[in-house]
Amino acid sequence: MDAPTSRYRDVYARWQRDPQGFWGEAADAIDWIEKPRTVFDPKAGIYGRWFPDGVVNTCYNALDRHVENGRNNQPALIYDSPVTNTKQTFTYGRVLSEVQLLGAMLRDFGVAKGDRVILYMPMVPEAVFAMLACARIGAIHSVVFGGFAAKELATRIDDAKPKIILSASCGIEGTRVIPYKPLLDEAINLARHKVATCLILQRPQCKAAMTELRDHDWRRVWEHAVNYAKTSACEPVQATDPLYILYTSGTTGIPKGVVRDNGGHLVALKWSMENLYGIKPGEIFWCASDIGWVVGHSYIVYAPLIHGATSILYEGKPVGTPDAGAFWRVASEHKAVSLFTAPTAFRAIRKEDPDATLLKQYDLSHFRALFLAGERADPPTLEWAEKVLQVPVIDHWWQTETGWCICGNPAGLGTLPVKPGSATVPMPGYTIDVVDEANNKVAANTIGSLVIKLPMPPGALPTLWHQDKRMRESYLDEFPGYYKTADAGFIDDDGYVYVMSRTDDIINVAGHRLSTGGMEEVLASHPDVAECAVLGIKDDMKGEVPCGFIVLKAGVTKAPAEIEKEIVALVRERIGPVAAFKLAITVARLPKTRSGKILRGTIKKIADGEEWTMPATIDDPAILGEIGEALKGKGVGG
Repeated sequence: MDAPTSRYRDVYARWQRDPQGFWGEAADAIDWIEKPRTVFDPKAGIYGRWFPDGVVNTCYNALDRHVENGRNNQPALIYDSPVTNTKQTFTYGRVLSEVQLLGAMLRDFGVAKGDRVILYMPMVPEAVFAMLACARIGAIHSVVFGGFAAKELATRIDDAKPKIILSASCGIEGTRVIPYKPLLDEAINLARHKVATCLILQRPQCKAAMTELRDHDWRRVWEHAVNYAKTSACEPVQATDPLYILYTSGTTGIPKGVVRDNGGHLVALKWSMENLYGIKPGEIFWCASDIGWVVGHSYIVYAPLIHGATSILYEGKPVGTPDAGAFWRVASEHKAVSLFTAPTAFRAIRKEDPDATLLKQYDLSHFRALFLAGERADPPTLEWAEKVLQVPVIDHWWQTETGWCICGNPAGLGTLPVKPGSATVPMPGYTIDVVDEANNKVAANTIGSLVIKLPMPPGALPTLWHQDKRMRESYLDEFPGYYKTADAGFIDDDGYVYVMSRTDDIINVAGHRLSTGGMEEVLASHPDVAECAVLGIKDDMKGEVPCGFIVLKAGVTKAPAEIEKEIVALVRERIGPVAAFKLAITVARLPKTRSGKILRGTIKKIADGEEWTMPATIDDPAILGEIGEALKGKGVGG
């Protein structure tokens, strides 16, 4: 199955033969204050630590070294905000100046090495500067997705115990202005840990009321720092010191704070930019995520800048800002060679513009590859994107915990043949096995739990913030010797990995373990379906039965009831009667997080008539009411 030009198998085999030699060589691409003599210490930490005696600074590697080596005038960050009609380009020299100033501002507020700083910000350049300024002075940043509910923000304040919170007066989601300050004020009131200082960026779309003594106007403090020519130097930190804490979404009670260290993160991200994404220093890379999510941390802020590339920061949506041609416009105008986004973005574009007529307005001759991650890329969406873009469309799999790709198709080493539905192959650092409940490996093409052999590679979490015991319980205890991904799937005869669903989404229909992802693949293949979700709902006879929700493409004239019948027949034909698939429901839209993940767990609770709470990350709460009504119309749910 391998492409004759791909170097992947050789590179992966080299890592397998000598993991320490492999990562030691990769570490040579980083500028160290004290170069590590030890690549990996298996006795340190929970499963070992990478580069334990190295001393480094992440901000220096992202900015200073490039300015010193001739990239002073190269664009580092292109800010494109259709929601505010703003475009700005920041060179490496300008970003460095901004970060030096902000580092000094934080130090003036008493922030020191090891202190935590919470960022509760929209997609604005100041948010990027703030992350880099924390890295510069050795502070640990924790970005909480802007507009996150007050209660959820409060739990993160109590866990991280920040010295200061950096925020803005509002965020803009499509046409909605979301005031952040009332949410921030409520979170501070709810939190047991009392934050004495907040730095607030006032945006013209919504002016925030300021609390005396606690709140400081970002722009005024910045002007003061400029007037006094304040600056900040890079603080040396251990490679194993935390760079940031990122809380996983959907947590209840005490949140899980994924820790990312400095050294392993630098080495893994730098390696990935050229070898996985095929990006050269100086090229323009666009990751259409949000800085509140791990993808935004890794591939809007850190990896492109560590690599000396140009990163695009986009404050907008794939559709509606202003239309389904938004992504084509940004990629064309800024000459992005690659785009990395979530499959849901392309499902939205396909739904609004099935024939990609808006693409014809734009020149994408420089565009080389589309990378998809965040949830499984269903084959019909991947194939549609491939057809309209005429470039490789690459699905890859990774998690907040890993910080970078587990399985992918390495464009920089020569792409392997694409198998729609597969995330392709493991990256160096990852050995993937498929096991059953007893931790026994299963045969090829058999669905089971996807697990990663320990140790985890550089860049992956060493632990949870102040919760080593929970780290073991959540990820390491169930399958000894492995990290539990909580994803289910299989590996085929060619070694290609298929991630089918979360293990929670494997449903048990009359004793048969079935993947909802496999059923979604069938639903998505129907020509009138734009996107879909399948989940298991309670059934007295079979335990669980699948229920499919479908959203139709724009302009479909066929009756929904007719399409639903066709879909039921399609599942019966392709998966068989064992699936017991009899219920397809047409809805106008699916409930999602603001990062685009479908809220399957909440839909299931509504369908099962169980109590549920409004998810903190939901994009539009009204959709859950629509789902409830659609289920009632079919006699399902309480």
